[in-house]
Parts: sequence; structure tokens; C-alpha cells
Amino acid sequence: MRILVTIPHFYNPEGDGSHASLNKDPRPRLMGLSMSLTALRGLYSDSQCVIDIGKCATFPVNHCGGNAVDIVICTTQNCHLLQQLPLPPGFYRHHATDAEPMKLGFECQDVLRNELGKYDYYCYLEDDLILHDPWFFVKLRWFNAHAGNETLLQPNRYEISPYGKVNKAYIDGNLLPHVTAKFQNVRDRPQLTGKVMEQPLQFRRTLNPHAGCYFLNAEQMKYWAEQPYFLDRDSSFIGPLESAATLGIMKTFKIYKPADEYANFLEIQHFGSNFLSLIGKQVKLSGEES
Repeated sequence: MRILVTIPHFYNPEGDGSHASLNKDPRPRLMGLSMSLTALRGLYSDSQCVIDIGKCATFPVNHCGGNAVDIVICTTQNCHLLQQLPLPPGFYRHHATDAEPMKLGFECQDVLRNELGKYDYYCYLEDDLILHDPWFFVKLRWFNAHAGNETLLQPNRYEISPYGKVNKAYIDGNLLPHVTAKFQNVRDRPQLTGKVMEQPLQFRRTLNPHAGCYFLNAEQMKYWAEQPYFLDRDSSFIGPLESAATLGIMKTFKIYKPADEYANFLEIQHFGSNFLSLIGKQVKLSGEES
């Protein structure tokens, strides 16, 4: 399985700190991006082995699928941290642009379209998201085999920390219905069910399809790229960051996420604990009085 991952990356230490990309301290940004890239290579490439202790030798493992992953990092206006990444040459490709920083995600769409016909999966990943599931793409393939390519399963995005009111929080809960109503009809096939390893599962159309990422198979990517609105840079869903990640796929596919009861069936980590730290402050903890 050949996988193409595009990542928008921007960093400006002179910013106001309203986003992680505008923070004066680059270390969290470097750590998050390094962890994201290392996980992609470690999980989805064939550069894996087992150390045979008795023979003092290594042997390939997890190679039955013939996996390969290519990573393209899109930057703009020379505002990035790539020269400080503690990673070897050739770990990723650098695609420099002059795009508006907030619309850098649309440049990733252009890269994906230009690579049509070369990969089995076409992916977009914000630079602070980390995958941990080696069966992630197997699950996506299983879902579309049963539900069809007109559907798209999005992961539940989460944060973890030992210091919060809770240790793990999924950060993309429901939006108010009107926010996405003009882009999707969640009453159309509202729920799907299935079973994996004798475990029943439920998937629901979501009022918040945003996850800062998407993972399309080759047929889905081709279909989306053929739509008249592809790469129109429409930013009408919340803002340009959210629109680049979510609006196009929301217009094109019926988007599902694993139901709350099975939230960890497909998930992705958001580096840091910015959202988690809101619980007990701006966000009421379940069971607490208002």
C-alpha cells in the first residue's frame, strides 16, 4: 500500500501566540512535528524489523502489505522550522509556496491532485497530529468496503495529559446543527453498524466532521478532484484553517465518526493539552454543577 501524506507547516515567532504556530517558543512545535513524522515512517513504511537475539541479526516484519509512505511538508514565505527538525535527510519532501499562511492547507490539496494515480491513499494531516494505530488504514479500507466510497470515516481527535481533570479528552464534539447544515445532511444514512473481531461497532454522521486531517483512498481522491468546487479555496466553514481541512470533504462525502461508545476505534492524537486544560474552567466537567 502506497500512502501520500501532505502536511501544512507554518511557524512565526513574531506572532501574537493565538496559535501554536505563533508562539515564541519553537520547542513544542518541533516536538509535535517530529513525533508526527516519526510515527508515520515507523507505522506505515517497510523500514521495520525484529531483532533475533539468538542470531544477533535483524529480519523484516510487517511487510506483507508492501507499505510505503511519502511525506510532503508544505510551507510558505520561509516561515517554518524544517531546518531545526532533528530528522535525517530524505525523511520528507519540502514543498515551498507563497500562499497566505492561513490558507496553506489548500496548497496541500494541490499537491494531492498532482499525484493522482500514484498512491492508494491520499492524506492531509495538520502538523501537530500524531497517529499511533498500525491498523489505521486497514480499518479505513474495511469501512469503505462495507459502506461504499461515498462515505468517509474521520478519526476522533484527542488529547492526553496526567495533570488534567481527566486524562484523555476527545476535542471535536458536536457543533450546533446550523454550523454544518448548509454543507451536509446528517439525516441521510445517520448511522452505520458493523462488527470487528466479534466487537459490535456504531458509526454516526457527525455534526462536527472536523479532525484536522483526512484520509482518502485513490477513488475518493479522484472523485473529489473532479468536482467543480475542488480547490476553490472556499473558507466559509468557521475559517480558512478549518475549511482547508474539512469543507471540501464535507461537501463531497457522507462523513462519519465512530460513535462515542466506540470512540477509540479510529482516533488521532492532538499534540499538547490546550483543549484538555479547559475542562473545569471554560468547559464544565460532566457531573459538576453549573
